[in-house]
Formats: sequence, C-alpha cells, structure tokens
Amino acid sequence: MKRAFPILSILTAILLAYALYQALVVAPTDAQQGDVYRIIYYHVPSAWTAFLLFFINFIASVQYLANRQASTRRAAKWVVIAVGVIGAVLSFLPQVQEQLKSYGMRPSAMATTVILIPVFYFLIGRWFPGQKLDVLAVTSAEVGVVFCTIVLVTGPIWARPVWGIWWAPGDIRLTSTLVLWLIYVSYLLLRRFSNSAQTQMLAAALAVFGALDVPLVYFSIWFFRTQHPQPIIGGNSGGSIDPHMLDVLMISWTAFLCFAFLVCWSRFRLELLQREVEEMHAMESLGGAEVRAGVSLPLNRRAQ
Repeated sequence: MKRAFPILSILTAILLAYALYQALVVAPTDAQQGDVYRIIYYHVPSAWTAFLLFFINFIASVQYLANRQASTRRAAKWVVIAVGVIGAVLSFLPQVQEQLKSYGMRPSAMATTVILIPVFYFLIGRWFPGQKLDVLAVTSAEVGVVFCTIVLVTGPIWARPVWGIWWAPGDIRLTSTLVLWLIYVSYLLLRRFSNSAQTQMLAAALAVFGALDVPLVYFSIWFFRTQHPQPIIGGNSGGSIDPHMLDVLMISWTAFLCFAFLVCWSRFRLELLQREVEEMHAMESLGGAEVRAGVSLPLNRRAQ
C-alpha cells in the first residue's frame, strides 16, 4: 500500500489539473451569472465531499459507541439492517413516490441512499476493527472540516456578485452550514484538549448529534424559503443544469474525492503511529515505575 501512495498522488494531481482546465476553459459560461458561476466546480464538490466524510464519521462513531457492549453491538446491527430494508421498501410505495416526486426526488435515489447506510456500516466495521474506528472517526472529521471550510469561504465569494451581499443573515442554508462547521470544530477541540478517560465516548456522541445537521443543510432549500438558489440537480423547482456543466461538475467531484482519500489515508496512518508512540511511552513509563518500585523495596527491607 505504501508503494501505491505515490502513484495515486500523481494520478490525483493530474485529475485535479484536468478538472481545473475543464472548469475554467471547457465548461460553458452561464448565461445569467457569467464566469463567476465557475466557482460551483469547487463549492459544490467541497460540500458533497464534506457531507460524505461527516457521514463516515457518523457511522464510525455509532459503531464505536455500539461496540462497547456485545448486546448493543448486536442490537445496532439489526437496527441498521431494518433501516435499510424499511427505507428501501417505503421508497417504492405509491404514496411515498408521489411525495418524493413533488420535491423532485427519485424513489430509486432514496432507496439507494438508505441501502448505503447498512453497506457502509458493515464495511467500515470490517475494515476498521477495534480502536481503528475511533481513528477513522477523527480522521474523517478533520478532513471534513477542511472541505466544509472551503464551502463557507467560496459561498460568500460566489454570493457577493450574484446576490449583492456576502452573507444573508438568518438564511437557513447558510446558518445550518455554519452550525455544522461549528459542531465539528467543537468535536475536534474536544478531542484535542480533553484529557478525560471518557473523551472518545463523548466525542462520538457529539459526532452523532452533529450528523443530524447534515440532512437539515441538504434539504433546507427544498422545504424553507431561502436566499440560496434552488437545487439544479433534483429539487422541486424544476431546476436543471447543462449536460456539459454536469460532466465538469462530476469530474471536479471525482478529483476532490481522490484528494480527500489521499489526505485521509495520510492522516489515518499518522494518527495510528502517534497512538502507537504514545502507548509505547506509556508502557516505558509504567516499566520504569515498576523498576523503581522493585529497587526501593529491597532497600526498605535492608534498612529494617
């Protein structure tokens, strides 16, 4: 795997450069917004990537909490399976389909989303056993915050020439995104500065709470009045996107996903090494204490 990292890094750099070329040169200019719209190829893929990383953090945190006891671990598995099955079945009920279509959502998209929940749950549990779940959780949260920061920076830059303002106070999409960012920054601060033995458990609980804000961010522009534009991919506004623009958007997201994977890979390995070093130092300290205790005992006896 170590040999594959330089190769993947080169391929990712090429893909990022190709995505940049597509976004700035090949993609057609928007008729209403002009060239400023091209920031969409960084704003939207960053948001999607952040959501995916926060979802991974959520799954890893749930498993970390559930695995503390055998009974909760078994119960969590059945709950996840039930969510996938029930969600997939509900997606194709006539009443639910009509409701989904009123919001521009496809039943197949909803079914795929809910099925991915148990798929991710079991794959993550298999690939990241034990304490690696906690390492994955903190890694995905850190990288997710980076991409969420890009969203919060590029959003106002895009909004200024289009809306005439940098930020719309009280806007549900903007506010909920900021709250999401603050929750995960708090998560990282808790992990960084807390020395309690319950830090990992408390952080996992906070991550589960924070993940509840992700659906609010995503669906806010569908259910609430907001300054933010209606979705151009799906949604109840009938919005659409030029096929060439959509192709470039998917290329950009693929490049961002590859970059995020490499960063998470590096950060995951670094976190594991750091914990191994800390464990080794703890064992050395414990060994030194035992040696000192062993030396002092004969001296005490000799003194008697």
